[in-house]
Amino acid sequence: MTKMITKALKVLFAVDAGVIAFCLLAGETTWLLNTQIAFFSSLMVTLGSYMGYKKNISSRVENHSSYDDGYDELDQMDDKYDLYSPDVPEDQVEKEMTKEQIKEEIDKSKKSLKKNYIKNFAGGFSGMASLYRLAGYIGLIIGFFYLNNNDYLHILSYIFGFIIVPICALILQFTLKSETLKK
Repeated sequence: MTKMITKALKVLFAVDAGVIAFCLLAGETTWLLNTQIAFFSSLMVTLGSYMGYKKNISSRVENHSSYDDGYDELDQMDDKYDLYSPDVPEDQVEKEMTKEQIKEEIDKSKKSLKKNYIKNFAGGFSGMASLYRLAGYIGLIIGFFYLNNNDYLHILSYIFGFIIVPICALILQFTLKSETLKK
């Protein structure tokens, strides 16, 4: 995993070095300032998101891996009463359910899905609102207002600097996927 992060950072800083060289050769210091502030704030938001979600997933894995009860959520949803298990005697299996019983089962399933949705959202919120990510957004806002208040804001170069990180991430994703397929 760290090999991938190192590779990603090398690519990002190589592309950024190219942008710096272009701005310096063109003699556009305003473009340079805009692209660099946007690039680093975008990088902070992306790394903050990554670190927040990594921490969230690690804590979920750590909490769940402490026990192994053979619990399979999909199996539990499909076969709630374990009716199709080979261990269930034939006389416990119901032959037919009435319409009211079916409706009750559907309502119970809907309630549990709503609870799971809220639980998953609350669990993901800690990754979404991590301090690292919030610091990135604060840097983004401060950088934008700095450029705007000092009349340095050049919106096209700012946007270009901001999209360097997502474009490089897409390119890296495709190259990593193709490397994986070759193996």
